[in-house]
Amino acid sequence: MTNLVILVGRIARDPETRTTQGGTSITSISVVTDRPARKDGKTYKDENGYTAKDSEFHRITCFNGLGQNVAKYCTKGQLVSVEGRIHYTQWEDQSGTKRYGCEIIADKVDFLTKGRSGGNEGAPDIDED
Repeated sequence: MTNLVILVGRIARDPETRTTQGGTSITSISVVTDRPARKDGKTYKDENGYTAKDSEFHRITCFNGLGQNVAKYCTKGQLVSVEGRIHYTQWEDQSGTKRYGCEIIADKVDFLTKGRSGGNEGAPDIDED
């Protein structure tokens, strides 16, 4: 069985990093991907004459060294490739309502365009160790 996700898209907002009480570094990014929009099963043009697009936002979670490098080198608007796995969560909120979530746990992030100034010149593609 396989749980493998490969996404290529742009970072929707700057990375956010936090550290757990146990010392694990967690960096979160949101990656947006586009696909042609459809009406009645067919693609169509927008008011500017371009093919209309539907966008999807994906929550990406990076741990430890991978997350530290993503936080250091990535910025909003940068094109990245993410390889990882889908992770589903379920919890109850304060009112007792069941909530569900979905995120991608990243194993690898490739920087396809430059990020922060002084950024990823010489920065390698990063794998989770």
